[in-house]
Amino acid sequence: MRVSRSLTIKQMAMVSVVSMVFVFIFCVILLFHFLQQNRYNTAAQLESIARSVREPLSAAILKADIPEAEAIIQQIKPAGVVSRADVVLPNQFQALRMRFIPESPVPVMITRIFELPIQISLPIYSLERPANPQPLAYLVLQADSYRVYKFVISTLSTLVTAYLLLTLMITVALTWCINRLVVHPLRKIARELNELPAQDLPGHQLVLPRLHHDDEIGIMVRSYNRNQQMLLRQQEELNIQAIQFPVSELPNKAFLMALLEQAVAGQSRTALLVVSSDTLRDTAGVLQEAQREVLLLTLVEKLKSALAPGMVLAQLSICDFAILAHGVQAPWQAMTLGKRVLTVINECVPLKGIQLRPHANIGVAMFNGDLSSAQLYQQAVSAVASAQRKGKNQIHFYDPAQLEQAQQWLAQEREIASALEQRRFALWLQPQVELMGGAVVGAQAVLRLQQADGNWSGEEELFKRIVSCGQTASVTQWMLDEACRLLVAWQARGITLPLSVTLPAQALLQHNLAAELPELLRRYSIAPHTLTLDITESRLFTDAQFAVATLLPLREAGVQIVLDDIGMGFSGLQQMQPLPLDALKISKMFVDGLPDDSHMAAAMIPLARSLMVRVIADGVAHEGQRAWLVEVSVDVAQGALFARPMPTEAFERRYFAVSDNAENS
Repeated sequence: MRVSRSLTIKQMAMVSVVSMVFVFIFCVILLFHFLQQNRYNTAAQLESIARSVREPLSAAILKADIPEAEAIIQQIKPAGVVSRADVVLPNQFQALRMRFIPESPVPVMITRIFELPIQISLPIYSLERPANPQPLAYLVLQADSYRVYKFVISTLSTLVTAYLLLTLMITVALTWCINRLVVHPLRKIARELNELPAQDLPGHQLVLPRLHHDDEIGIMVRSYNRNQQMLLRQQEELNIQAIQFPVSELPNKAFLMALLEQAVAGQSRTALLVVSSDTLRDTAGVLQEAQREVLLLTLVEKLKSALAPGMVLAQLSICDFAILAHGVQAPWQAMTLGKRVLTVINECVPLKGIQLRPHANIGVAMFNGDLSSAQLYQQAVSAVASAQRKGKNQIHFYDPAQLEQAQQWLAQEREIASALEQRRFALWLQPQVELMGGAVVGAQAVLRLQQADGNWSGEEELFKRIVSCGQTASVTQWMLDEACRLLVAWQARGITLPLSVTLPAQALLQHNLAAELPELLRRYSIAPHTLTLDITESRLFTDAQFAVATLLPLREAGVQIVLDDIGMGFSGLQQMQPLPLDALKISKMFVDGLPDDSHMAAAMIPLARSLMVRVIADGVAHEGQRAWLVEVSVDVAQGALFARPMPTEAFERRYFAVSDNAENS
């Protein structure tokens, strides 16, 4: 291998450029200094000449003898410095002008830069001066500009020549020193590595150059030697493990990279998780071959059990695995998968009388659309290395922002789970009133969460937090259990008031309601048509076939179905016609505009009539809204006009006291 540009040439060029820059600065400074000194000396000479002729010139001017004044000024000529002499009266009238030297051309730039020509002005007084003398005239002497110009050129040439020679000497001296101290040792190391045979490269050690034990070259040589030793040791360990350690039948790294290429080319939303099991590495030389084989195959089966359909598991090395998780879009989803993987890995593994509890670390890289497959893989490997530095059973994201999002999700998940355990969730009730007769025909269950300060958080904000942290299924199960217990207690008192429970569309996507809810109704013996599910309309809920397959068994089990927040999502006759619905609920957003802005609400009434279902208005707050809804024959309404959501006990005291008194009498 040959070098195209030697360090010697580069450093000479750099030193020369830097030296020339400083030489230029020094030359300019010295030139102006010398010129200023020359100006001072020239002005002093002019002033001395002017003073030598001032007295006779004053007498001649006082007598108005012009020939005598010219003769006096002619005496200046032998001085050789003055190029011109002028006598100027106080009124700026030029009384006399004489030239001594023919003017040679001087470049305009020189005259501007160095402020040429040099002039002095000396006042001429009367020989008999009064108390406040006034000058008779002014003697103006001007130096020869060409003489100053020659001085500038001569000085500049001398400075440039001297300092360029100095620059050359400095450059050669510095280059020689740097060559001996830096370039020669580096060149020797490069030549040694270049001529080293390939078979001798693993474990090769460089000789530490003389005089470089405590500088950067010494650090570089020692680091190279240490890395060579580590690589040789790792190679030996891998060779031993490759012979002794069993390998699973999982896809290898090449297959994984091919899948990553496809995912990147298709811009698929995916995540790559690298799982590194230190247990597999640490048991080398400790467990028997049969035990190590059982451990590997057991961990592989555990990893497979934690994966969802469509995910790919590959083996990268003896102790490293990779999970290509298609469809994982958010950091909290990747965190959920990582926690599930760590949970199954940490389970005890019996190995012929030994109870071993493995551990691992996980690195996560999210594909964001502007990465190559190699970059995504390197990010995941870097993330797992960071996780290993933190300890055992750690999950680390390559992107700190994604890690922060996942940690926020974990905090929200813990808060929701803790609230379920501590029974801080509650169902508050709001009456549903028949608009024509004013009777209470149902109750709307509203989810509330008691905060640390004793306040209760609202349902809309609460649902967003529950869905974002992946706790929809557990909270949905609690809401349905609580609603069924409440209905059982009411029915034991002879009260068959229907109870509506609002569920987000994600509950249908993440919860097997079609199979579990009918069993829940049979277990509690709930009377038919007393439990109503309000399914919040959402753009996630756009598969009509899935919706029918989910809702139809619920309808057949005696559950009423209400499509909530109608108009906020995919509302359309063609999409809703196949759905087994009992009622449509107009969103509070559209009810708030009544009666002034009634376009959206009015458009929903014919839609409900064409589906032959009831219409429920949500968020009725004043009499004007109620009057408009009665006029268009809306069946049922709920809102602050009738009552705000209240705790269960307060609702029962307010609306069930009359029926209880009637039974007692």
